Amino acid sequence: MKRRPRGATREKIYRFMRQRILAGDPPTLREVQEALEIRAIRTVQVHLSKLVSEGQLRKLGTQSRGYRLPLASKRNQPTRFVPILGQVQAGELTTAIENAEDHIAIQSRHATEELFALTVRGDSMKGAGILEGDLVIVRRQPTAESGDIIVALVEDEATVKRLKHCRDSIELCPENPDFEPIIPDPSKLKILGKVIELRRDFEATTSNGGG
Repeated sequence: MKRRPRGATREKIYRFMRQRILAGDPPTLREVQEALEIRAIRTVQVHLSKLVSEGQLRKLGTQSRGYRLPLASKRNQPTRFVPILGQVQAGELTTAIENAEDHIAIQSRHATEELFALTVRGDSMKGAGILEGDLVIVRRQPTAESGDIIVALVEDEATVKRLKHCRDSIELCPENPDFEPIIPDPSKLKILGKVIELRRDFEATTSNGGG
């Protein structure tokens, strides 16, 4: 039986946990085991303990559904009013920001002019816990590291994807097996920024018929 690369199982567990926690439904150990087809529940326990010790998850007492995402310490960070962009098209990002119709308040150490928010369309990133209708908070930057979740402009359309640097190309990878990676012409690709925060309105999701 072919062994998974070191860290692959833990990464899969983290992504599954993050998706479920952001959806408001933290899983039990047994649910993680069954969903990811892990042979021993002890393996799940070990990986979750490691994720807690690394600060990627936190545990609330002995509750069976007691895992949560870490709390960001933003108590002393100033409030910023970040423009919400429904869609970013070809052209200057600054123009799109200046014409934003709404703003969202966040606490961030980054300057206001470095930030913007974008409404997510589609479910190509649901494996990373990013769902349609979510707001991603983005720090403007023209480059990013492989593995970062970014907002990129491909020709005249903005997309949220995970960046992957390959030997001869750049890939914009979805987190949903129903979608194929985008391999853009480098001359037609523009990185607008890195996703640094996610916002979700559960009340709006429920009123729109979400289960």
